[in-house]
Amino acid sequence: MKETLTRIDENAESLTLPLDCILEGDSLEILKTLPSHSVDVIFADPPYNLQLNQRLLRPDNTRVKGVMDSWDHFDTFEQYDIFTTLWLKEAYRVLKDTGTLWVIGSYHNIFRVGSRLQDEGFWILNDLIWVKTNPMPNFKGMRFANAHETLIWCSKSPKAKYTFNYDSLKIFNDNLQMRSDWYFPLCTGKERLKNEKGKKIHATQKPEALLYRILLASTAPNDVVLDPFFGTGTTGAVAKALGRHFIGIEQNSTYIEAAQKRIDAVQEVEEGSLLESLPSKRTAPRIPFGALLENGFVHIGQALYNKNKKYKAKIMADGRLSYKKKTGSIHQLAALLEETPSANGWTYWFYKDEQNTLQPIDVLREHFRTSCHEPERVSQ
Repeated sequence: MKETLTRIDENAESLTLPLDCILEGDSLEILKTLPSHSVDVIFADPPYNLQLNQRLLRPDNTRVKGVMDSWDHFDTFEQYDIFTTLWLKEAYRVLKDTGTLWVIGSYHNIFRVGSRLQDEGFWILNDLIWVKTNPMPNFKGMRFANAHETLIWCSKSPKAKYTFNYDSLKIFNDNLQMRSDWYFPLCTGKERLKNEKGKKIHATQKPEALLYRILLASTAPNDVVLDPFFGTGTTGAVAKALGRHFIGIEQNSTYIEAAQKRIDAVQEVEEGSLLESLPSKRTAPRIPFGALLENGFVHIGQALYNKNKKYKAKIMADGRLSYKKKTGSIHQLAALLEETPSANGWTYWFYKDEQNTLQPIDVLREHFRTSCHEPERVSQ
């Protein structure tokens, strides 16, 4: 269902934000019409400027269907840089201060894009590598087979409070921290959109798995995701499946028709709670260690241990820990014992549960957040 949402820009002008729509036309011109500070995430798959000047043939003389479309051609690097700067300026303007930008590219363009996004004020959070598990071989045998593309993920400033669903990603990854090397095959098979003659509609269609992980990582339900180079609508299809809104900008009518048909076929999840991510610990209410003490989750004189039981500290009445003649907060004493500038006491110190098993005190903090009226009784 197409919607509109009224947003207020920095000049307090009421403007309408088109939701779940594909806007046909030039990206630079349409971006200028969108309200400032109005979208939560931008995913950009801009022209790569591959500089392909001749046909590429396989050893059997069949033609490789590379990116030969006019939208990927720029006469000079300077022209490409101007184009990049212009769309990044508008992207910075329309993005919320809490929003993030994702941009993907190959070695042909990603370094130029990275330089200009820093010039425009974006703060790089990560560069990530999409490792293609089924890359196209290098037919001439003159270079390494190009088996990856690079994503840059950035916020609007170093101190921006952006969305990052770390805990959901960790569970998604079998309880392992999600890394910056992502393995996905190229978009092939049934997912690849083709015309009635069986030919690819778009030369660089991205796999839905890639966008799924991006949106799972950096958005929440009902967030607005803008894709200024929409193509055949991978961003829109995944956004709809995950309960996010999208705005697509595309100038090619063939791509738009294919994208709309694709998005219309996506079934929305009716039970909204199924789309929610785990709350981020960064945004969870701050709980001081003393709160655990005064609410009975721990007690004066209780022993806490580091993971290998090398140190056994005791809890003091004011929430400090005591080890031999050293005292300090859970963080200070951990740093002092490990001789490091700082330490996270919540993960450094462990208590013994009723089964005499060591558990991090962070477990008690989570219990306190969810049910401070029924403290878990802990052993000495």
